[in-house]
Amino acid sequence: MASEPHSQVLVEETSNVRILTLNRPKKLNALSLNMINRLLQLFLAYEEDPSVKLIILKGQGRAFCAGADVSAVVRDIRLGKWRRSADFSSLQYTLNYVMATYSKNQVSILNGIVMGGGAGACVHGRFRIATENTVFAMPETALGLFPDVGASYFLSRLPGFFGEYLGLTGARLDGTEMLSCGLATHFVPSTMLSALEADLCRIGSSDPVTYASTILDAYTQHPHPKHRSACHRLDVIDKCFSRRTVEEIISALEREATHKQDDWISATIGALKKASPAGLKISLRSIREGRLQGVGQCLIRENRMVSHVMKGDISKDFVEGCRAILIDKDRNPKWEPRRLEDMKDSMVEQYFKRMEEEDGWEDLKLPSRKHLPASAIAKL
Repeated sequence: MASEPHSQVLVEETSNVRILTLNRPKKLNALSLNMINRLLQLFLAYEEDPSVKLIILKGQGRAFCAGADVSAVVRDIRLGKWRRSADFSSLQYTLNYVMATYSKNQVSILNGIVMGGGAGACVHGRFRIATENTVFAMPETALGLFPDVGASYFLSRLPGFFGEYLGLTGARLDGTEMLSCGLATHFVPSTMLSALEADLCRIGSSDPVTYASTILDAYTQHPHPKHRSACHRLDVIDKCFSRRTVEEIISALEREATHKQDDWISATIGALKKASPAGLKISLRSIREGRLQGVGQCLIRENRMVSHVMKGDISKDFVEGCRAILIDKDRNPKWEPRRLEDMKDSMVEQYFKRMEEEDGWEDLKLPSRKHLPASAIAKL
């Protein structure tokens, strides 16, 4: 086995399998520009290498990946270099697209925190292994952002309106809940991961999909979500989160709360009222549009949206949310606009428009994909 011990992405090679380990454990494996570049380079190289049949992606320490390195992005915006931040997102979305349209099998082992950009690095691949240590969330609206990295594609395809619930509230799921809603494909106890990995590396000349499926099915368990899980609230979620506007969603939840005392409903209302009004409104529209779009269309649109967020010409909530939650940690963001009703439809509309060309800005150009399997073509 060969490895790169000092890298932010460690590489182990067997004859037919490549094991990539995200290696910034002190930063919860937050994706740096270096890591995204390296992953994209490796994925594209392995696609051209006929000996590579399977790619295993995992994280060092207690996280798979807690998202993109937001502190570096915010630092650039504060220095007036929002274009550099937007370019970072463009590269990340290109990696997401390559993973979503990949001709080989990606097995992601999610033994820990999976948030934001970390979800984008695994959900688009074929196999996603949750464990009892998995914690999943898309917490962007609390930061004045919106669920991106193709989230408008994958959240909109969850059962009913569960994707709207996850995307707007930033609610956390455990590994069992990820399996239940389809974000994970398998659940394997963490004590069995080493043996699972060793078995996957014995693929030899077998058909990769059949072999990986057979091995994973042999290890997987089918635990049921806990009694208090949101997975048991799909009727209430569908009833409330199917509403046309964020205001109507909150009103519907408040009506439910008057019928019965329910801590889950109270917590859901609380999360929505704390989040950025701008973030909530653009997130809801993004997920709704994603229902009718392919993954490439979603990423191109999200790239427009994130460029407006980084430029800060409509709202500066992203910088303020990161200050309050991640930098100063006072957890008291001063949103602007402050109220949902002040975030007008015309302001929301701006996020979905192309940016002005004089900024030197262009729509995301996704790479052409030569090796598309049938499963990838279905996503386009």
